[in-house]
Amino acid sequence: MQEEVEFILDHCKEKMAAAVEHLEKELVHIRAGKANPAMLDGVHVEYYGSQTPLNQVANVSTPDARTIAVQPWEKNLIPQIEKAIQNANLGLNPDNNGEIIRINIPVLTEERRRGLVKQAHQEGENAKVSVRGARKDSNDSLKKLQKDGLSEDIEKDAEAEVQKMTDEFGKKIDALVQAKEEDIMTI
Repeated sequence: MQEEVEFILDHCKEKMAAAVEHLEKELVHIRAGKANPAMLDGVHVEYYGSQTPLNQVANVSTPDARTIAVQPWEKNLIPQIEKAIQNANLGLNPDNNGEIIRINIPVLTEERRRGLVKQAHQEGENAKVSVRGARKDSNDSLKKLQKDGLSEDIEKDAEAEVQKMTDEFGKKIDALVQAKEEDIMTI
C-alpha cells in the first residue's frame, strides 16, 4: 500500500511540474517589447516538402533589444521563412535584404502592455487549474486506496503532502506570472 501512495504522490508532482513547465513556455510567447529568439519557436517553414521548425533551417538571434535576425542556411528559403513568420500571426513584419531577415519589434503601448499582463495572468490561472486538477485526481486515488484497506492516518498524511505540493506549485506559478508582469510593464 505504501508503494501505491508513493506512486500517487510522484504522479501528482509530475503533473504539477508539467503545468509549471507549460506555463513557462506560454509566458515566453507573450512578448514584452523586447526581442527574444523564442518568440519564433512556433514558426514552421516548408522545407523540402515537410514542415520544419525555423530554428532547424536558420540561425535566429537578437543583435539588439528591438530586433530579431533570421539568417537562413540556404538563401532560397528566405521567401518561405518570411511567409511562415507572417502566417504565424505573431504581429511581426519581416524585412529581408537578400541575405538576412530582420524583424523589428515595435514598442508596446500602455494599453497593449495591460492586455499582455492580463494574458499572462490568464495563463497563470490556467496553470493553477491544472495543479488543482492534479490535486483532485491524487486525493480521489488516495480515497480509493483507503476503501481498499489503507489506514486513515496514512491517507490523511498523503493528502496533507498533496496539499503542500499544491501550495508550493501555486507559489511558483505566482512568482512566474509576477516576474512576467514586471518584464512587460518595464519600458
